[in-house]
Amino acid sequence: MSGFSATWLALREPLDLAARNSDVEAAFFGALPAETVKVLDLASGAGSTVAALAGTKPDIHWILSDYDADLLSLAASRDYATKPASLQTQEIDLAANLKELPFHEVDAITTSAFLDLVSQEFLMQLVEAIVSSGKPFLASLTYDGRTGFAPAEPLDQDLCDAMNRDQQTDKGFGPALGPKAAEQAIALFRAKGYRVVSGKSDWIIGPQHEDFLAEFLPGWVGAGVKQGVEKSKADRWLQTRRSQISDGAFTMTVGHLDFVALPA
Repeated sequence: MSGFSATWLALREPLDLAARNSDVEAAFFGALPAETVKVLDLASGAGSTVAALAGTKPDIHWILSDYDADLLSLAASRDYATKPASLQTQEIDLAANLKELPFHEVDAITTSAFLDLVSQEFLMQLVEAIVSSGKPFLASLTYDGRTGFAPAEPLDQDLCDAMNRDQQTDKGFGPALGPKAAEQAIALFRAKGYRVVSGKSDWIIGPQHEDFLAEFLPGWVGAGVKQGVEKSKADRWLQTRRSQISDGAFTMTVGHLDFVALPA
């Protein structure tokens, strides 16, 4: 799986927390037992899902799973604003060992910013594992391919199209679904008889997120160049956007979708 640094995850977490869809999360919590529950979080990184949900229901025993031992260690040592009931970690290569996770021993499964990285084959295996367990599944912040810039620039659409192509390259699970992931997952769950509640969870990025943009926009441009956008044009676009950020005149929206899949 493609790695993410702790620095990058920390930069994006405030945007993630602000973007999460409260109606979807309410449907998820409404499906949980009233008492203390055990939740398995997939591709946990530095614990962003815990940071987002612990305040709503602090009596959760979390099992965090990821292949990155350093990120899991960071997640386990964090001082969360609302302390969870307990937190344990499981270092695991999800691409190779998904079936080793304790789907049947928990009350629910969650993930954040993960499904757009996986292949159709992996997604089918994941849906089967969840449905077989009969548990609710909350998937937050799946990139869905929508991007908007203000003010608009001529190269915006070319860069967006190139990013969406790059999102479908192999991220460690085979050819990634990228922007198609959420709709594919929802269709698979519905075909298995699950009920799905979904809603947008878009990043709204402005000049106040300058540190995030300093990391994000060069990566966006790099993906565009890798996918065929002319480098000189991409570099000029980036220079223009940096000037707009400095002038307080730049906003960007990145589309995500949250959904909860609930057993019938």
